[in-house]
Amino acid sequence: MINCIIVDDEPLAATLLEKHISRVSHLKLVGTAENAMDAYQLLQTKSVGLMFLDIQMPHLTGIDFLRSLSQKPPTIFTTAYRDFAIEGFELEAVDYLLKPITFERFFKSVERVLRHKTDTQEDFIMLKTEGMTRKVPIREIVYFESQGNDIKTVLVNNENIISKATMTDLESVLSGKGLVRIHRSFMINTQFVTAFNTNEIVLGTYHIPVGRSFKSEFDVFVTAISKGSVNQ
Repeated sequence: MINCIIVDDEPLAATLLEKHISRVSHLKLVGTAENAMDAYQLLQTKSVGLMFLDIQMPHLTGIDFLRSLSQKPPTIFTTAYRDFAIEGFELEAVDYLLKPITFERFFKSVERVLRHKTDTQEDFIMLKTEGMTRKVPIREIVYFESQGNDIKTVLVNNENIISKATMTDLESVLSGKGLVRIHRSFMINTQFVTAFNTNEIVLGTYHIPVGRSFKSEFDVFVTAISKGSVNQ
């Protein structure tokens, strides 16, 4: 799902965009604005993955508004004028749509954003728990702990997930993704390491022991972190 906003001072044009957005299940409209200042407030309070931005607006044009932003969301310009196309693409806009915008042309533009989002999708792991399969981003996992026939997954929000898996299963899936097995019962996410010695690794408030049979993995970890190359 991509959160999007409409910035347009023409009510009819904004209404048409709202209708187009409602027809695409992967888009969610989270706000509309009639000028750049209102749009700026939306960007400060909402997580915006796509902005539909008119060019000719009062006080500040869409071109100047986008140029002023230090953090620019993916943007599709919407305008009745062809004259600003070059400036729009110089700002790395996703597309430049001429009004009136047909749904076919709208969807072709949006599809570029959806395709790019799919291509850059973050790493995750699927965990089977309580009769459900849960998708968990790897960046939210602090460590895994083996508990008999189960695996406890500890997340950054202190939530624990108990799932049916083995450490061997996890190692085969998570190879090369910044996780290191340092004990028969523990695998850690190296991005959360705050301290370590030869016997344990500290992940914030968690102290994880280093197993004797995993000293070689520990040595690789120490070498990598000393070079600043542990994280992906």
